[in-house]
Amino acid sequence: MRTWFVLTLAAFAWVPALGAASPAGPAGWELAGNDPSSYSIAKDRAVTRAGSPSGRLMSTRESRGFGTMMQCIDPADYAGKRVRFSGYIKAEEVTSWAGLWMRVDGPTPPNPDAPVALPKTIPLGFDNMQDRPIRGTRDWTRYDVVLDVARDATNICLGILLDGEGKVWLNGVTFEVVGTDISTTGRQHRRSRKPENMGFTR
Repeated sequence: MRTWFVLTLAAFAWVPALGAASPAGPAGWELAGNDPSSYSIAKDRAVTRAGSPSGRLMSTRESRGFGTMMQCIDPADYAGKRVRFSGYIKAEEVTSWAGLWMRVDGPTPPNPDAPVALPKTIPLGFDNMQDRPIRGTRDWTRYDVVLDVARDATNICLGILLDGEGKVWLNGVTFEVVGTDISTTGRQHRRSRKPENMGFTR
């Protein structure tokens, strides 16, 4: 559960500024994580799929955590809709696990009694494929993550993560609105307007 916790509750400390590329990285993508100095990202013209270059995320030394190649977008065009983030992943000697991930953020409800200052936003939906991880060495395979975007969403972040050592390549990426006939994956955090099930009857 370590990576789920970091990517959701503690994620806001490492979401990078938008619009810039990491040194030698693919335009629009950023290197982040809880141990980014142990990883690198790059546009790879040697490892291709269907003749197209790929984005590569790899460990550069023994890692104490995870790295991610990611980007964040404005959710305005997707508010109230269901979206699917898909891509083909190739893995080489992944010692722990890897996966696509996507997170939808929204405003934190006011809580004047909170003992510490709360972040301005909280995760409303999240999937990092930790329940269906990529391990070891695999050839190109398509993976999907699907989430609902709340009408009050403030951010959508997505990418590929690598926990531990290894290499992963990402290709054929798509991001699209889908119908409700396509099931969501991962965790959706529904907020009630008032307390419920206080008698523990269900």
